[in-house]
Amino acid sequence: MKLKKGDTVLIISGKDKGRTAKILKSLVKEKKILVEGINLKKKHVKPKKEGEKGQVISVSMPLDISNTKFLCPKCQKATRIGYKIEGDKKFRICKKCKSEI
Repeated sequence: MKLKKGDTVLIISGKDKGRTAKILKSLVKEKKILVEGINLKKKHVKPKKEGEKGQVISVSMPLDISNTKFLCPKCQKATRIGYKIEGDKKFRICKKCKSEI
């Protein structure tokens, strides 16, 4: 998976299309990412103690990586990620401005 925790992404489809946010968690096996403040769902929580009221809270749900595009920190454009190999090191690069990420 080319997207990692801490990367900034642009949402390209769904109800949050056009918004940018930071990745909180990367779920590699499911090919999904958890993005802060994006894809919010309502969750009903039961009261835990007697006399306490139940609540409805908003929770971020995982989003498929195909619905996002990486936002380059240098050129500020939505782009794909490529790899550059120099010797025994492997670097991620921006496909538009060719800068190292």
